[in-house]
Amino acid sequence: MTDEAKLPIARGLACRCPRCGNGRLLQGFLDVRPRCEACGLDYKFADAGDGPAIFIILIAGFIVVASALIVEFKYEPPLWVHALLWLPLILATTLLPLRPMKGLMVALQYHHRAAEGRTESKP
Repeated sequence: MTDEAKLPIARGLACRCPRCGNGRLLQGFLDVRPRCEACGLDYKFADAGDGPAIFIILIAGFIVVASALIVEFKYEPPLWVHALLWLPLILATTLLPLRPMKGLMVALQYHHRAAEGRTESKP
């Protein structure tokens, strides 16, 4: 992977402006700012929608369900042990990566000049 391709990924995962890398991308937990505070880039193009949540749910679901099945078949613990083990894991695997994933999706939209309803190819 080239350095040029790594730059939007790093900026997105850090939740920074995809153009300058200095301004913050998000305000609050998942709200995209109106524009970059450093370079003034307008973030109206940014529409990650449910994409980050879908990826996180699928990955977290695989991790938690596989872990729960392994523990159930190997140790057969009571239900309260399952609740004690898997509720924190569910929270950790869903909430912690959500912000970086949203930042990554927005940065990749900027990098690839993605736009809604556009049919012409990128120059």
